[in-house]
Amino acid sequence: MQKRKIGRTDIDVDVLGLGCAPLGGNFATLTREDAAAILETALSAGLTFFDTAPFYGFGRSERIVGDTLRGRPHVLSTKVGRRLVPGAADDPSDFGMIDPLPFHPVFDYTYDGIMRSFQDSQLRLGLDRIDILLVHDIGALSHGADDNARHSADLEAGGYRAMEELRSAGDVGAIGLGVNENEVCMAALEIGRWDVFLLAGRYTLLEQTPLDDLFPACENAGTSIICGGPFNSGVLVGRDTWNYAKAPEDVVSRVARLREVCDAHAVPMPAAALQFPLGHPVVSSVIPGSRSVAELTEILAWCAVEIPAAFWADLRGADLLHANAPTPGPAPYG
Repeated sequence: MQKRKIGRTDIDVDVLGLGCAPLGGNFATLTREDAAAILETALSAGLTFFDTAPFYGFGRSERIVGDTLRGRPHVLSTKVGRRLVPGAADDPSDFGMIDPLPFHPVFDYTYDGIMRSFQDSQLRLGLDRIDILLVHDIGALSHGADDNARHSADLEAGGYRAMEELRSAGDVGAIGLGVNENEVCMAALEIGRWDVFLLAGRYTLLEQTPLDDLFPACENAGTSIICGGPFNSGVLVGRDTWNYAKAPEDVVSRVARLREVCDAHAVPMPAAALQFPLGHPVVSSVIPGSRSVAELTEILAWCAVEIPAAFWADLRGADLLHANAPTPGPAPYG
């Protein structure tokens, strides 16, 4: 597996990591044994980079990830910004969770909230140090404009200071955001020095808007990108969901055009979706989630597919890639 740096830190991550939201029951029905089998398969295949969060299963994902990785070589990212409070959520499905632990999340981006969330994650993971710590789901998309203004003020007034203190003390190796929108990353660059942004669903085979402003700004700041949601929550692997909702007609049409080029070159569309983001030098890793060992096995196979340069050229010729989108070289795995 190829590796790349996170920002200007000494942390090297696999260009293919594993997103561990499904392991907590996020839009997926998995037992603890199912989740452990996925993690063991990933480790056996040579993967060492894993991303989790308190939100995923309200602690379930962190518990199984920590229990499996503890004492074994790994790079781990988790998140802060939501504290888990005792008491089951009235309807976990409102959060996209299936069979979570009996807690409910409360947003808190203050200094004390960040510190407490970090310490709680250490306890759930059973780890005294976390490689990458990310502020989770701040932004207008998650909170609406008014609430986000309040949360952003909390982050700027104290939350960022907590993140910086943890990095300076060596309790974490890198700090960043884990979000779904470009704008909040641009705003964050104004308040501090971030090592990495985990950006879900924004730099994919379907959408390359970060090329216009965010990626150049990140290159200037020395901030890496981890690409989450490379399949746009399923539409690029044949499902009808796009960013956790039913795919609209314009997306369905664009996917059909992508599939035509894929078929013409005998390139599996999921392979192109996984490998495309790695063409950009600011991208350190792509982290698809997996709901089963079979899905993970498919992902590993897609990452080993050699994709010809002519395929990318035809996508660009069909106006299916941003004019400034760099394209990847050899397959990253295999």
